[in-house]
Amino acid sequence: MTPQTPAALAGLVVIETAERASGEYAGKLLADLGAQVIKVERPGGAPTRAMGPFCNGESALFAYLNTNKKSVVLDLGEPEDRAMLDRLLARAHALLDDHAEAWCESHGLSQTAVAKAHPALVHTVVTPFGQGAPADMQICRPINVINAGGWAYHSPSETPPDKPPLKGSGRFLSDYEAGIDAALCTMASMLRLRRTGQGQFVDISEVEVQLNRIDCVLDRMLAGDVDPSAERTAYDMGGPGTSFACADGHVFLFMTTRQHWKALCELMGDPDWTGDFREDWLEFDCTSPNVARFRENFTGWIARQEKLPITEAAQKAGVAMVPVNTAADLPRHEQFIHREFFQNAEHPVFGKVAYPGACYRMSATPVQVRTPAPALGADQEETLDAAS
Repeated sequence: MTPQTPAALAGLVVIETAERASGEYAGKLLADLGAQVIKVERPGGAPTRAMGPFCNGESALFAYLNTNKKSVVLDLGEPEDRAMLDRLLARAHALLDDHAEAWCESHGLSQTAVAKAHPALVHTVVTPFGQGAPADMQICRPINVINAGGWAYHSPSETPPDKPPLKGSGRFLSDYEAGIDAALCTMASMLRLRRTGQGQFVDISEVEVQLNRIDCVLDRMLAGDVDPSAERTAYDMGGPGTSFACADGHVFLFMTTRQHWKALCELMGDPDWTGDFREDWLEFDCTSPNVARFRENFTGWIARQEKLPITEAAQKAGVAMVPVNTAADLPRHEQFIHREFFQNAEHPVFGKVAYPGACYRMSATPVQVRTPAPALGADQEETLDAAS
């Protein structure tokens, strides 16, 4: 994208008072698509500036969540600064927030107050359980949300029964999922705003986002096909699939049909031990002893294989086997290189950074990291003068 090519959301102004990963990620998605996102930070800076991991004293989390944004500092407890926020909102199209209702009420940012003062404004709020939840549920953390939504109990699968439930990949998984929905609803509401001149309130519940993304394992229980129980394996997909150590890392195998089994046997060269299993054992004889026997034999074979060549060969053969990639593997992944997923950009503290990009490619208005996350108050004078 050249400087002369407007981005997809160019011309739209979004004010972000959000201070958690969910709201900040929603703002990042809009900013990366070209909206002017003005981040309103408290004196001392947003809490995410103090969250690790750190590089050269700077938060990598903040650097990721706030690309292409502007930063102003306002103390919303002070009448003068609160009035300045209203002036910013008067020229904006949307407001992104993720605070509890009590905070919004005390700062004049409740649904009612914002709608009265700024009827032509899209007002999006992301909270753990949505508006109207009890006060003690509005301050939940991601680990609470992802457990309440059901994901943590079987993610990752095959967790040893003596270990507590985990919340899956990353401490902010539920925030990122909710941020996607918040950005989507905000964009749809801004389209309506452009057509009708009317704003609206968008209430995002992080737990309901989890339920909306419900997977087939939980679906089976809700449909009555499987009874929920205290057995951790009741939440797995069944079969002998799990993660296995290979020569240079790990692979994950998923196998439930005779076609999977026949293809895997051929891939392994039909070793003698496979003859002890029925051809249809995965469908009609998938007992705990058989699963244990398979894993014991397969573990020795897969341990001698390298994860990228063997998983590529497996997929070509019709076996659902994938490499378990580490963070260091991803920038070197052939497909991500082909897709140009990681974008190189300069950061004032980190230097050249490979930023994770978007999962979509737009021919006329590609997503681009135009500016790094702003220094605290970097755009104070320019932004506030324009609003005065």
